[in-house]
Amino acid sequence: MLKIHFSGEDILRTRVAPAANPVWEAVLSLHLLPKRTGDPLLSGWRRDVLRDLYREENIDGLRLLLALNPPRGYFPDFLTPYESVDGFEAGMEAVRRTPVSLLHRDLTLVANTRSLPADAGALARGEPDALEQLTTAMGRYRELALGPYWTHVQAAVEADRARRARTLLDGGVKGLLTGLRPGVRWDSGILEIPGYPNSRELHLEGRGLLLVPSFFCADMPVALLDPELPPVLVYPVDRLGGLASDKPEKSTTALAALLGRTRAAVLAASDDGCSTGELARRLYISPAAVSQHTTVLRNAGLLASHRDRNTVLHTLTPLGRAILNT
Repeated sequence: MLKIHFSGEDILRTRVAPAANPVWEAVLSLHLLPKRTGDPLLSGWRRDVLRDLYREENIDGLRLLLALNPPRGYFPDFLTPYESVDGFEAGMEAVRRTPVSLLHRDLTLVANTRSLPADAGALARGEPDALEQLTTAMGRYRELALGPYWTHVQAAVEADRARRARTLLDGGVKGLLTGLRPGVRWDSGILEIPGYPNSRELHLEGRGLLLVPSFFCADMPVALLDPELPPVLVYPVDRLGGLASDKPEKSTTALAALLGRTRAAVLAASDDGCSTGELARRLYISPAAVSQHTTVLRNAGLLASHRDRNTVLHTLTPLGRAILNT
């Protein structure tokens, strides 16, 4: 059982991550890849990704990446840094900056349970080339395993966030936390998660808890092993019918031919209003690139942008909506 101890300050600081976390999704999907579960929601995804990985078997660092992420058991905390809440590149930069002491500790824990490729030694020593090779492999794996399916992952996470918001309104923080998985209990400031592989206790000590909804998280929520790291609890969401490769509809394809694929995607994502940061996370591009595209669309009269303190919200103009719906 995992027991998480909350103070009053921790309850105030508990929140749900703003979007699907691409680093956590990539790492957790690696754990599901070798499993022959027969899950119809993931079977097609697994088959296609394994086929693509076979074609890319010479990617530097891929063998080590797979070895670090087995179907069961410990996987290194440093692979899923807290900074990944700001996107994949922020997460990879944090991985490259991992202190040598943490690399050595995490890889020693892994090596105590299973054998690792020879290049794990260079990684444990914090050699920059080894870290660069690993993050490059993670980026390539993410392109293959998540890229064609990302809108489905995002939709499932967004649906879960909306449901959690309603649960919070109706049942408070206790309802939010106990609804993460059947059997989860709240008892006098302690969240109890039965069935956790390694029985332990996590004291938040005023830091709060970041809840990360995840498409590829299996049945059991996941917490980092190191109690000194910012507290995170990753939990599974309803997969909403599984995965299918994203194929643009005819109207989107025509719009992309007119505006360019990324700019058309920015316009479509702004249908219900979207901030610069949200657009960057949804479309896998940097905030600077979002600003460039929104400026062009705004100057063309297709978008309207409004600043609210530190956030810029982009919405469609009547002309932008007419073009999108054509």
